Amino acid sequence: MGQDVHEALNGIFMFYEGKRNELIPVLQEAQGLFGYLPEEPIKIIAEFLKITVGEIYSVASFYNQFRLIPLGRNMVTLCRGTACHIRGAPQILDEISKAINLKEGETSDDLEYTLETVACIGCCALAPCLKVNHKIYGDLTPAKTREIFHAA
Repeated sequence: MGQDVHEALNGIFMFYEGKRNELIPVLQEAQGLFGYLPEEPIKIIAEFLKITVGEIYSVASFYNQFRLIPLGRNMVTLCRGTACHIRGAPQILDEISKAINLKEGETSDDLEYTLETVACIGCCALAPCLKVNHKIYGDLTPAKTREIFHAA
């Protein structure tokens, strides 16, 4: 990363005073810039805010909005809402996990996929459903789920 990281972060820092209570907005902006929170920017942010790297990791790992690893090119989001759950979301999660060889919350080493679950996608009438990037798949069965991931 190097000098470009310092320059990019300086563009963020110019709007802040370097106080510890600015940590969350600085992390949000840094993540917006890099797509996640890499180690080098975390160290630079710690210096700027005069806090430890450990404090940053503590905050970043506590809040679900922050990512410490990059996301995959394909975001696979399975709904775990009540309607989806009672119509088979746990079985759908098993099929997805087998198809892309990931567990919930993981990103593949090649950065092809990230698998996450959410409380609700907002498509209850299509339960069980999942979203791959911006495309919604509904009325899923284990067989339909296998087709989605074997066609990819």
